[in-house]
Amino acid sequence: MKLIRAIIQPHRLELVRDALQQQGITGMTTYQCQGFGRQRGHMEIYRGAEYQIAFRPKITLDIVVEDDSVERILETIMASAKSGNIGDGKIFVIPVEEAVRIRTGERDLNAL
Repeated sequence: MKLIRAIIQPHRLELVRDALQQQGITGMTTYQCQGFGRQRGHMEIYRGAEYQIAFRPKITLDIVVEDDSVERILETIMASAKSGNIGDGKIFVIPVEEAVRIRTGERDLNAL
């Protein structure tokens, strides 16, 4: 099993979720985060003063999938999250040793 962690732009979340549901993904965890990469933040003006905003709002998605599905899910996320601009995000694939469904005690692929 693998944990796919995708950091995407907030306005792309619904598109990514819908695309993943079409691929049979029935669950994911999302949370708001902030970060920067090549974007390097941006300037804002508040009450006449200019401020450097170093961190941009992002959404992190965590999805655990079986090994055979990783490439298909990566392609789905890339296609639906891509705007073609700097700041589209990153995807990380992390090994998962074990998964347990708390309610039933099911393990590994049965717990997904």
